[in-house]
This record gives sequence, C-alpha cells and structure tokens, in this order.
Amino acid sequence: MKDTSLRACASASWRRRSRSATCRTPWPEASVSEDSRTIGVLVSDLRNAFYADLAAGIAARARREGYTMMLVDDQGSTEAEMDAARAFVATRVAGVIVTPLSGDVSEYLMRQHIPVIEADRQFSAGRCDAVIVDNAGVAKRMTDHLIDLGHRRIALFIDETTWTTGGERAAGYRRSLEGSGIPADPSLVISTGWDADGARKAAIDILARRDHPTAIFAANNLLAEGVWRATNDLGLRIPEDVSVVSFDDSEWMSMVSPGITAVAQDAVSLGETALARLLERLKAPAADPHTTVLEAQVLPRGSTAAPRAL
Repeated sequence: MKDTSLRACASASWRRRSRSATCRTPWPEASVSEDSRTIGVLVSDLRNAFYADLAAGIAARARREGYTMMLVDDQGSTEAEMDAARAFVATRVAGVIVTPLSGDVSEYLMRQHIPVIEADRQFSAGRCDAVIVDNAGVAKRMTDHLIDLGHRRIALFIDETTWTTGGERAAGYRRSLEGSGIPADPSLVISTGWDADGARKAAIDILARRDHPTAIFAANNLLAEGVWRATNDLGLRIPEDVSVVSFDDSEWMSMVSPGITAVAQDAVSLGETALARLLERLKAPAADPHTTVLEAQVLPRGSTAAPRAL
C-alpha cells in the first residue's frame, strides 16, 4: 500500500529489533497522549487479502478523520503481537485496532489505558469494544445449503477452533448438522494448518478415500484454494464429483469455472466500522463496551449441486 497513512509496517527484521530492545530496556508504561493523532493497527497476515483489505478500510477512514496509521503485521506470532503492543504504548498512540491472537494483547493495552477495538476476532467480550462478523450464523446457512441439496457427508476444513472465528464457524457447521438430524462425524472435521498447501494435502487424502465426502466447506479462502487445487490434482469435477464452498471470498473464486460459492465478508467495511468504533470510544471513554456484529453475504456460484448418489 502506498497510502502515506500507513506509517510503519513491521517486518521480520523489525520484530528482531523490537525483541532485542525489549531484552535491554523495558518499554515505558505510558498512557495515551490527549492530542495523539496516530492509530495503531495490528493484523495477522497482510499476505491474506482479507487482512490487507481490513487495513485499507481503517486507513481510508483514518485519513478522512485526520489520523495517521501505524500498521504492524504480526504474522500469527503472539510474541510479535506483544512486541507491537509495547511499541504502540511507547509511541503513545490514540488507540489500537487489533485482530487478536489471544486476549493477552487487549488486556495489556487496557492496563496501559489505551483504547482497543478487537476486529474480526473477539477474546475480551464485555471488557472492550469489538467489530465482528456473525460467523456461526453464516456458517450454519452455508452448511444448510449443502444439506438442502442432499449432502450428508460434508467435510469441514478448518485452520483452528481456539479463536472466535474458527470456533464459531465450526459451531455453525455442527448446529446445522444437528438441526437436520445428521450425526457428527469427527473424521470429517479436518484441521489443515494455516495455508493452501496444507489444505491441498489434506483434501487429496480425504478425497482419495472410498467413503470420501460429497461436499467440502472450507473455513477460509486459503483453505478453499487448497481444496480447489486438490480436485484438479485428482481429476475431480466441481460440482459433479464434489461440491465446494468457502467462508471467505477471493478474486480467483469468480475467475475459475465453475465459480466457487462463498461467504463474502466486506473487510474494508469492517475496517472502517472498527475505526468509527474507536473514534466513538475516544469521545466517550467511560461508556460501556459495545460489540458490533456485521452481516456477511453468501455469493452463490456454480460449485454446488446435489450429490451423484442419493
């Protein structure tokens, strides 16, 4: 991103420098400066379009409101996340928007009297503000769609269940099965790891089984990419041989044939909403914490159909 409001983006070398600095001298325990016009933003992986779009939404709204943005990519490291939080405190940012890896970072910032907004994931419900998506509800709708088509062996590809995003999506999947009287099969819930390659290998393994699933629900766009590549590796046709849906949308999903049915989260809007929530918190620091739940849109394409053997 070339926007001048993106003042800093942490790299691996930045994290090494910050860790060594922490070893030498503790970060100062500073409270927010009353006239600070800088917002700290901490996201998980800018290589993922979702987080890049989230940051872009924050940057656009921040610029309109006269704030600059200090952006850090923690790349899924809790150590880097805490390093960044200490740096935000040291530079006296007005507030922080974070896609948290645990509740620790929010708790730390609140102890330093830094307003914090949890975005996409929520660990500190009732303790700080949050802007999230209805993960469970939308995951249930997507699974319901597959069941309505006649699918009974539906695999869930998921990266994690300890965060609210993964945990709620898995809960929505299970709730759909239970509501339709379909017994949950633990062998169909596949922990794939964090990237497309891991999902690709897992999909090749499960689709090669004699009792392979007739549909796969990928819990994010990277896992969906791995599943799609695996079907090509095995010479399987979507949706004739296996139906595929994704929780996150991505540009490639509308470029392949057939397109991949996906849940479209408006990450830019999520970022803008998080920044607006932070500005409200700055105006009313004593107000009760508020959680904003955004809706997500299901984009039907051509990747689902009734299973061949009913």
